[in-house]
Amino acid sequence: MSPMIVSNFFLFLITIFSFHGLEKKSIQQTQKVEKISFWDAQQKGANYFNKTPTREWFESAAKANIRLVRFTYEKWEGEQRDFLLGSADDYAGIVEKDFQKLKHYLDVANQLDMKVVISPLSLPGARYAQSNGRIRDGRLWTDQRYLSQAIQFWKDLATRLKDQPNVVGYNLINEPHPEWFHNKRTFWDKGFQRWYQDRIGKPGDLNSFNQQLIKAIRTIDKKTPIIVASGLYATPWAFEYLKPVDDPHIIYSFHMYEPYSFTTRRINDGKYQYPGKIPIADLDGEIFTMNKESLHEFLNPVKDWAEKNKIPSNRIWAAEFGCDRKTKGAENYLNDLIDIFNEENWHWSFYAYREDVWESMDYELGTQNVYWKYWDYSDAGILHENYDEIYARTNNNSLWSRFKNELSTSPTSD
Repeated sequence: MSPMIVSNFFLFLITIFSFHGLEKKSIQQTQKVEKISFWDAQQKGANYFNKTPTREWFESAAKANIRLVRFTYEKWEGEQRDFLLGSADDYAGIVEKDFQKLKHYLDVANQLDMKVVISPLSLPGARYAQSNGRIRDGRLWTDQRYLSQAIQFWKDLATRLKDQPNVVGYNLINEPHPEWFHNKRTFWDKGFQRWYQDRIGKPGDLNSFNQQLIKAIRTIDKKTPIIVASGLYATPWAFEYLKPVDDPHIIYSFHMYEPYSFTTRRINDGKYQYPGKIPIADLDGEIFTMNKESLHEFLNPVKDWAEKNKIPSNRIWAAEFGCDRKTKGAENYLNDLIDIFNEENWHWSFYAYREDVWESMDYELGTQNVYWKYWDYSDAGILHENYDEIYARTNNNSLWSRFKNELSTSPTSD
């Protein structure tokens, strides 16, 4: 073989391997960009908190143009005490059969071009109150040994989900509330920064919790965005002490159901309407005026924090918001919140789309009483089999129309 032929042959091999390497690198870079770039344009979506997972739910959500789902599996029946965790009392590894069930529905969502954010309600030492006899579980925030278990859980979960193409976020924990277990149970008195000074470096230090979990996840998965929520049940006011994380793939979130005594049916019970005035029990009955201007002011801590820390608006997410659908003025309240989120260019996801055990914030049902068969179907776990019968009666109501219109103009998942 002549020297020229040998030289050309090796040049050919080098070209092939170089191209393969560049192609592989390009694919990896594309995957990395895709995950966070999903959040570059404002996203509008819904929360999924159903007890019975079904393909019908995802298909109906896709038809409603819901392309972002904040996805929790807490209510699902698992192989052991706590779905996926096995036991929140002593985590020993992800329950594989539970994970395969989760993976199946993530794949269903993916087939329907839906992006999801995985949002655990429970972690080791922090069992979700509604799965714990309505008792708040604060061990994660008071006993450091549960922190190491929470870290291991997230490493295990990230290992299994890092290549799931439609998972665009890991929400570390739903509504963290270490404050509750360390003598701060209301946001109305403000003073979060003052309160936090006594927690730095101790159990209940939410900033340290976030940083340690993120550091651990990044040893496994460097590309999936991580959602960091504010404290005391993700109140906007706890942004006061939240520290930005040195990671380019972080989304910061809050929840908005305030004033809670207005948005909650069992407390309101027809006493208050929006716009209007409401006494705040935590302020000894001081009157809070509810209107769009006061909602703006309520959310200012998020806006101020983002400006101070140079966090762009497309890295802020109103991950949950809602109001009992029968409350007087619910439509105005929800419209004003959506207006504010859109003005700020924040992402948002309403609570909730077709929840199967609680209809209070199912806006497709309008403001009237539900069709009587709804409860029979719900109790039997077959609501999904009767969507047409239930929702064809009501889903053109004005309460739902705003959501329908907003979702129809939301960007696609691509």
